[in-house]
Amino acid sequence: MIIMLIKVLLTIIFLAVMIGVGLYTRKQASSVDGFVLGGRSVGPWLTAFAFGTSYFSAVVFVGYAGQFGWKYGLSSAWIGIGNAVIGSLLAWIILGRRTKLMTQHIESRTMPDFFGTRFQSQGLRVAASIIAFVFLIPYTAGVYSGISRLFEMGFEIPYEYCVVIMSILTAVYVILGGYKATAMNDFIQGIIMLFGIVAVIWAVLANNGGLTTAVERLAEIPADDTGATGVFASWFGPDPWGLLGVVILTSLGTMGLPQMVGKFYSITDESAIKRGTVISTVFAFIVAGGCYFLGGFGRLYDPVIGANGKIAFDSIVPAMLITLPDVLIALVVLLVLSASMSTLASLVLTSSSTMTLDLIYRDKKSLPGEVEEGTIDDIVAEKVERRKVVVMRVLIMFFIAISLLIALNPPTFIAQLMGISWGALAGAFLAPFMLGLYWKRVTTASVWACFVWGVGLTVINMLLGNPINPINCGAIAMIGGFPIVLIVSTMTPHMSKKDVDQIFECYK
Repeated sequence: MIIMLIKVLLTIIFLAVMIGVGLYTRKQASSVDGFVLGGRSVGPWLTAFAFGTSYFSAVVFVGYAGQFGWKYGLSSAWIGIGNAVIGSLLAWIILGRRTKLMTQHIESRTMPDFFGTRFQSQGLRVAASIIAFVFLIPYTAGVYSGISRLFEMGFEIPYEYCVVIMSILTAVYVILGGYKATAMNDFIQGIIMLFGIVAVIWAVLANNGGLTTAVERLAEIPADDTGATGVFASWFGPDPWGLLGVVILTSLGTMGLPQMVGKFYSITDESAIKRGTVISTVFAFIVAGGCYFLGGFGRLYDPVIGANGKIAFDSIVPAMLITLPDVLIALVVLLVLSASMSTLASLVLTSSSTMTLDLIYRDKKSLPGEVEEGTIDDIVAEKVERRKVVVMRVLIMFFIAISLLIALNPPTFIAQLMGISWGALAGAFLAPFMLGLYWKRVTTASVWACFVWGVGLTVINMLLGNPINPINCGAIAMIGGFPIVLIVSTMTPHMSKKDVDQIFECYK
């Protein structure tokens, strides 16, 4: 009874702090730039932690760590290393500076807005906003599902109640404070995640006789297909190629996701990007590496069998953690709560801002250096800005409601939900966004081709019953986008050299 009281008290304090931050930052969320980008003045620590906590959520800690730890054993730690090196370090190096400079130069607030202005196509802007809104929903549902399963384990509250409670709390602090609230809360949540993952790994290894003993026991477990021993404690596990596909999807994908790339829009300056690169990479090594390393020991515990007679992958990590002392279970709940609420906040804010700015209010913008025809009275402009913020807040509730309905009856495992979402989004956006920052000769037609490729491959695979594993399909979609953009760009009309030069002036 006392332990349960402590768990409840810690959770209440945590949630009160989150909402308190929302109230504290609400004045900075009155304008569109303030609500969506934090006024483009967010420092390196807040941005780095916002990037990391949006990256790693219950999807990773519960869904991916459990499923891939079971499948690949200790070699699943390579996924966490890939996330740190490719998904964090290279993402910041390749995209950080150029994204900040170009999006500020062309006054872009969202990724669809970038496509519309960079390639001078309102059609691209609309298409990108619809793709973003639709395919962020399954990812959000996966996050809800993961966090609620841990909450159910720690507090013995029915899954359905957990999902509803999390959705309401996320909506409250995002609606109140916008991006600045999410960034400040991400920093607090990131600290909890760092301490939490280290404590949990130590406790799980201690329960299994220490690191050496745990690895020896893992090595004795035979492979599912061949019966060979030692594969789950080996460097590359029983399926190196399948492991590579997961590394590509979860690492390369961050460079094409609107909620991740948007963090570079809001950082203060170039020096902050350099510091943020280091902070974000270290954070990823500890959190992602720790999650997958922990999941690698999942086979030391009895699997949970679902109603269909198959292993319930999303219950593997909860089954591991339920053996921990109650105090550590409380810490785990806060760890996953922190990871998931930050990701949810980023997802719903990205979706609502995209729909508002790129579909409902599609303001026509001039290229840098051009003179706009006509001006809007300051009072009228201020009213329009406030109206946009109101619409975004309403859409946040709408987006959360749709995701909630899916989470209450999830169609597949968490990992598959994320694979579908990341595959379509990064398959469509990654190549044209990255190449559009570096290469002047990317054409509008090539961007359309990549949109069709990424979304088409993912949807067709899903409609055919996933003959290609959604994880591998997502990796194929991402990598395949680059040759498509390059080939189509050489075969289709280029943009005006004058217009492109104006856009790239920001790098001089």
